[in-house]
Amino acid sequence: MTGFAVFSSTLSGFGFVGGPGLVYQMGMSSVWMVICTGIGYLISFVLLGKKMRLLGELRACISLPDVAAARYKSESVRAAVAVAILLGVLGYLATQILAMAVILKDILEQSGFFTSISLEVCTIISCAGLVFYTVTGGITAAVYTDLVQGAVMMVAAILVLLTILSFYDGGITEMNQIIHADNPQAIGPWGTLGMIGCLSWFFLFALGGCGQPHVITKIMMNKKVSDARYILPVSVAGYFTSALLWIGIGLVMRSLVVSGAHPALSSPDAAAPQFLQNYTHPLLAGVVFAGIFAAIMSTADGFLNIGTAAVIHDLPRSIKRLSFRNELLWARIATVLIAILAAIFALYTGDLVALLGAFGWGTFAAALVPVIALGLNWKRATPLAANTAIVTSLLVNFGIKVSGLQMPYNLHEGAVALVVSLVLFIVVSKLSTPQKIDPDIEAVMDL
Repeated sequence: MTGFAVFSSTLSGFGFVGGPGLVYQMGMSSVWMVICTGIGYLISFVLLGKKMRLLGELRACISLPDVAAARYKSESVRAAVAVAILLGVLGYLATQILAMAVILKDILEQSGFFTSISLEVCTIISCAGLVFYTVTGGITAAVYTDLVQGAVMMVAAILVLLTILSFYDGGITEMNQIIHADNPQAIGPWGTLGMIGCLSWFFLFALGGCGQPHVITKIMMNKKVSDARYILPVSVAGYFTSALLWIGIGLVMRSLVVSGAHPALSSPDAAAPQFLQNYTHPLLAGVVFAGIFAAIMSTADGFLNIGTAAVIHDLPRSIKRLSFRNELLWARIATVLIAILAAIFALYTGDLVALLGAFGWGTFAAALVPVIALGLNWKRATPLAANTAIVTSLLVNFGIKVSGLQMPYNLHEGAVALVVSLVLFIVVSKLSTPQKIDPDIEAVMDL
């Protein structure tokens, strides 16, 4: 169950809507995200699989800031991790809400009942449904639905791929030839992003998996520590099978548009809904749409839960160990407010779904990979280094994003922020006074 939850929360709207749109726009550049994320699972489980689970049991940790506070014996680190999670949630949650709105808009317009419904209205509808789902179900509901929708998406991905291959007698080869005739760079190994840009994605998505709280927090939910050895292969197999949708739909829609068989898309994000509604059996399209909505809902549920926990559970504890008297009620109020902020962010950034998701991923990676992944495996790490890495990563990541600064060679801002935070984390740890680690935490780190 946890294995399905891990890969389902990684794909969601990011992969099922944003992924095909990115392949449609950039060609093979997007494939680097797919490959690197799979590698990231292995790195995450090797570095954190046992340690996260044992810390959850030893110190009753229920959130990533709890883990950071136990490791560094610092409430300021707990607060910094909570703030980083909250800011990352806004970007990543915006991805899920925008993906839901894009699909809903396309379905309603194709039905003929709402021929001119706006994206803003679809965003409001999607956000309302998401908030109701999260407030009533919580993270346990998300894990159970992950199991069902993950299995549905694996089967649907294979059926959709078979449908895609039936379009051309030459299959994938013929699609590649059509795209190559239009733009040879798009079908090359680096796509239109270029080599340096793709390698920055490789670095960000392979190593950055260790800093995704919606993924690594689920490692603490296992009944037994040894379950991690079974979760990893389930997650990797499920992820790569479901990712067939990501690559296949993007390629076929680009080849159909280039060959004139389909009108040009109003937005790359429309690739998946347009293909499903126009070129697959209605029953298969319905199952895939239902699976996509379930994936988005469960992933967004996870984000809302960790974001709400940061506001209601972690930040108050870091400030003189305060706590809310009616924590559940305040958590529900915080859930609504975070969802509204994420919806506004989704509508007015102007980014594609996948690029919004990449920004959220980069925010988490740059802030949390040094502090959690490296910190739980390196005893020399200090609280000062952890706080420095988090604050710097957020300043770099958001500074580049807000200023609109164009990075040379299409470098991703998240990869730049991750390099800066890693270097500062190591240098400041070396220069600052070593911290005495509690015996139980040290025993976990020795594993």
